[in-house]
Amino acid sequence: MDVRLLNSTPNPERAIAAAARVCYAPIGAAELMETMGDEEVRKILRIIMTSGHLSALEHASYTFAIDGVSRAMTHQLVRHRIASFNQQSQRYVSYESDPTFIVPPVIEENPEALEKYLTACADAFLAYRTQIDAGIPAEDARYLLPNAMETKIVVTMNIRELLHFFGLRSCRRAQWEIRDVSDKMLELVTPTAPYIFMDAGAACRRGTCPEGKMSCGKPFERITRD
Repeated sequence: MDVRLLNSTPNPERAIAAAARVCYAPIGAAELMETMGDEEVRKILRIIMTSGHLSALEHASYTFAIDGVSRAMTHQLVRHRIASFNQQSQRYVSYESDPTFIVPPVIEENPEALEKYLTACADAFLAYRTQIDAGIPAEDARYLLPNAMETKIVVTMNIRELLHFFGLRSCRRAQWEIRDVSDKMLELVTPTAPYIFMDAGAACRRGTCPEGKMSCGKPFERITRD
């Protein structure tokens, strides 16, 4: 799995503070960006984050390249609708040989299960190649490919949606692969906006777990804003 930050809004915390402050300022956001002191920026961010008025967070966004993940993972990822996605197409990309299959750790640790898993994947790919070699279009032959097939995807989310994404997908109850992706994305964005992301992640970091009886029972140590 390879998760990289391709691009992001410069000075995201200051940009967000300027967007929020312009609602009540006699000057424009461009001037606010240049003139606000660091303490004022922090004060505005604190008000935004603690009051729940999060619309200003939508003015900063991040673009990630995610490689070496399964189709099973990206099927979950694209359910986050307030985001933009471009994924490697199985319709236009015809796989030749040596495909990569993502193996869940629990299967990798079980030799018997691993052998059966890899055999099933190899058989599915052989059937796919047989169809391709027979002249069947890739868009139709791809129906035989398993969810384990490696894929690549680019995703862009604004900060408000990222916080929502981290809250759901960094949870211990999230599926292991998308949780790993979420944790890597969070690690990449935190240095760019340390105040906004300082307690991002599973919802239990900020209070009571919302999962109720489905909770894992292992809350994070709570972090409070100064």
